[in-house]
Amino acid sequence: MAVTKEDISMTGFAIVAYSGDARSALMKALENAREGKIDEAKKLVEEANQSIVDAHNEQTKLLANEAGGMDMDVTFIMVHGQDTLMTTMMLMDQCKFFIDEYDRINKIEAKLDMNN
Repeated sequence: MAVTKEDISMTGFAIVAYSGDARSALMKALENAREGKIDEAKKLVEEANQSIVDAHNEQTKLLANEAGGMDMDVTFIMVHGQDTLMTTMMLMDQCKFFIDEYDRINKIEAKLDMNN
């Protein structure tokens, strides 16, 4: 079965959609962490991770075809999808760091009884 430009573009759209879902969850996770809702933030990071896995699964379909010798046309939407996925993955790494830092700060403040 040949992979058409349309197939590649549709995969790119799927990657953008999954990455966008992940990005939205990550931004909400940061908001929750800032408000002290660390458990909720971590759950949102897990949701974001699943969206990133879904994006990778879409990507792997094309990678397998190319590895099997199929010629692939690069489309702008696929490039955009790859860019969106990679920046969202970087955002996830940063969100994990900041959630841990908010958690650490909250524990220090509680220990110092700074909320009273």
